[in-house]
Amino acid sequence: MGSFSIWHWLIVLAIVVLLFGGAGRIPRLMGDMAKGVKAFKSGMKDEGENADNAAASKQVTDEGTTTTTTVERDKNVA
Repeated sequence: MGSFSIWHWLIVLAIVVLLFGGAGRIPRLMGDMAKGVKAFKSGMKDEGENADNAAASKQVTDEGTTTTTTVERDKNVA
């Protein structure tokens, strides 16, 4: 009963890390992670739009030749 458990030591260690150098680094890391997630989402969105536009811009005629047409897409589609 007189000694500290592992959980007590982990809490103390977390407080020491936050006080001595971790306080500025943690928000910066979270901001970098958020930027990465946003970049990933925009990349996936751009890739999806490019694939849709490429599929919609080609049209095969009866003779087997390929003609290209322009297709306007609604920009408000999520």
